[in-house]
Amino acid sequence: MGGLKVMRKSVLALLLTACLSAAFLVGLPSPQRAAAVEPDPVIAAAGDIACPPPGTATVKACHQAATANLLTSGGYTAVLPIGDPQYNCGELSAFNAVYDPTWGRVKSITKPVVGDNEYVGSTCSTPGAAGYYTYFGDAASPQEPGCRSACKGYYSYDVGSWHIVALNSECTQVGVGGCNGTTPQGKWLKADLAAHPAQCTLAYWHRPFWLDQGGSRSTMKYFAKTLYAAGAELFLVGHAHLYQRFAPMNPDTSVAEPNGIRQFTVGTGGRSSQALAATPPANSEARSSGTYGVLALTLHPGSYDWRFVPEAGKTYSDSGSQNCH
Repeated sequence: MGGLKVMRKSVLALLLTACLSAAFLVGLPSPQRAAAVEPDPVIAAAGDIACPPPGTATVKACHQAATANLLTSGGYTAVLPIGDPQYNCGELSAFNAVYDPTWGRVKSITKPVVGDNEYVGSTCSTPGAAGYYTYFGDAASPQEPGCRSACKGYYSYDVGSWHIVALNSECTQVGVGGCNGTTPQGKWLKADLAAHPAQCTLAYWHRPFWLDQGGSRSTMKYFAKTLYAAGAELFLVGHAHLYQRFAPMNPDTSVAEPNGIRQFTVGTGGRSSQALAATPPANSEARSSGTYGVLALTLHPGSYDWRFVPEAGKTYSDSGSQNCH
């Protein structure tokens, strides 16, 4: 009889252990749960950002703090300042005084490109954009670790399934090497695109190719043509203190076409705004002046969504989607 009791206890113990083990296993995440689906990356971009010190906001200017608030609450994968992040000449002291307490809050995910005002302005100059390259460090010219003046300022990287190309549109500055096909930057661009043939591609630099007043800037044509030939989707620019979205176009003809390349002008980082041309240029699909904000791009495998995000209190918006070529 005693042996039967012991046997029953052993059987019960085994059943209990099996039940607990099964419950534990059910509670474990499946491979699908363990590898939770990550959302597609979202990046934010704008140029022409911080006023000279003290950077005090007015009704019409110096809204760098307002646009920075959009970045810190947006959950972005990367932030792209599209040139002229700090006026008037990108002095290091000015970066530390105005840009750093605002857009500097997302410095760890920032991928900048340089603008004209990092080198020279109407009342000052900073040779070699030394303030810009010192403030951002190796993030501003990753091909040249330790460079802090007269650096190349162009580079590339991947975000999700997308290839991103950062270019330097200050073609004549020391260290840049020019912007056409015979220059170091031009040759690098062509080689970089050839090395990433299967990816959706986005590029950004400071000076626009297509202009709000109509026409295009010849010095930026090599960038636009080379990206178009490689099947890139879009490029982002600043310099003009406004927001504008163009239809995908052929850079040679400026004619809209399904496989063209799209330009977004996003000079809305906060410094100031400029009036729109009286007549919209050909193939301008959306434009606005006087509303500061950032362009948010969701980078899906094979497509992208765009959304202009205005500063608090403003209502202008623009959004849509486009497949990669």
